[in-house]
Amino acid sequence: MKILAVDTSTKFLSLGIYDNSKVYEVILETGHKLSALISVVIKRAIDSLGLRICDFDYFACGLGPGSFTGLRIGLATIKGFAWTQKKPIIGISTLDVLAQNAFSIGGAIAPIVDAKRQLVYASAYQANGASLKRVMPYMLLERPELFKKINRKFTKKGSIINILGDACDVYKQELALNIKGAKVLEKDYWYPKPASLISLAQEKIRNKDFLNAFNAEPIYLYPKECQIHQYHGKK
Repeated sequence: MKILAVDTSTKFLSLGIYDNSKVYEVILETGHKLSALISVVIKRAIDSLGLRICDFDYFACGLGPGSFTGLRIGLATIKGFAWTQKKPIIGISTLDVLAQNAFSIGGAIAPIVDAKRQLVYASAYQANGASLKRVMPYMLLERPELFKKINRKFTKKGSIINILGDACDVYKQELALNIKGAKVLEKDYWYPKPASLISLAQEKIRNKDFLNAFNAEPIYLYPKECQIHQYHGKK
C-alpha cells in the first residue's frame, strides 16, 4: 500500500509518503511560495524513491482549519492527483493531526492554532492507552473563551494539559498562565507532522472513510470570509 499525504494549513508544507510499511517525511517552510513549490517538492520526493504518482493507492490531505490560501492550494493539488488517477481522497482535520503529534505523551491534549484577528482555532483530546478521542468540537473563538472552555472541561485537580500548535508562537505566555495545568510542548510539536498525517490516514483507510475530488472540502470556521462572491458590475 502506498499513500501520498500533504498538509498545507500552516506556513509549512508537510509531505508524507507511506510505501509498504516505511514512512518518508518532508517538512519545508514555504511562506508565500507554496503554490510555486508544492508540485516541485512532491515530484522530487517521489522521484527520489523511484515512485510515480500512478503508484499511489490513496491521497491524503489536511483539511484545516488554517490558512485559507494554503488549504486551497494543498487540496487542489490532491484533488488533481485523485481525479487523474481515479483514487480516493482521505481528508483529515489539521487539529487531529496536531493532537496525534502528542499522542505518545498521553493525557489531555489541546492543539491551538493562530487564526489571526486575535482569534484561535482549537479543540481538545484525551489520549488513553491505544486511543485518542476528541472531547471538544473544532472551534474558532477568542482566547478568554477558550480558557474558560478548557478549564471547565479538564477540572480534575493536578491535570496536565499538553498545549501545542502555532498559537504557542504568539501567545505562549498567555496560554501557560490562563490554562490550568498547561504544559506548552516544544516547538517540534507545533506543526503537522507527516508521520501523524499518515497514521490518521491509515486509520481512515481501515474504516473505509473516503472522500473524492467532488466532495472533499476544507474545514472553514470563518464561513463568511470563505465565500466567493460573483461580481455583476454596476447596476
